Amino acid sequence: MKTEEILEKIVFKSRWILAPMYLGLVGGLVCLLIKFGQEFLHIMMTVVDTPEREIVLSILALVDMTLVANLLIMVIFSGYENFVSKIDVDNHEDKPHWMGKVDYSGLKLKLIGSIVAISAIDLLKAFMHASTPGQILTNTQMAWMVGIHATFIISGVLFAIMDKIAEDTPHH
Repeated sequence: MKTEEILEKIVFKSRWILAPMYLGLVGGLVCLLIKFGQEFLHIMMTVVDTPEREIVLSILALVDMTLVANLLIMVIFSGYENFVSKIDVDNHEDKPHWMGKVDYSGLKLKLIGSIVAISAIDLLKAFMHASTPGQILTNTQMAWMVGIHATFIISGVLFAIMDKIAEDTPHH
């Protein structure tokens, strides 16, 4: 066997180095579930004595965690399938319709879309906190948050435009 063939086999099999990283993300999903459960129990135990504004903020935190969990699932499934190995669940009744169809470009757009949604929720929480007595955010802090959110939106639009250009470009 030639050196080149050995090198190519090693390089090809090196994709499996990513597998433990995806398992780590599954662990992160479990950690997120635990924090979600803690927050949900806290809401349930204090709902009667807590002002409506605080309940809404707490529920927004649950929505935020759920969006991050969705983001993790997309990264785990799509990343694993695109870079490590196909997940053999073709005949499973619960297989998500998008599984196996999201390429790197699609994953990138879904990721930035999720990041924009998460950023929007965090911005909403910040605005709601800003109008709560004792919770003062400076104009500079708010401007930075809006600027970062706008940057995420612009990045998403630019990613979509780049993908459209790449899709319309003839490939050799």
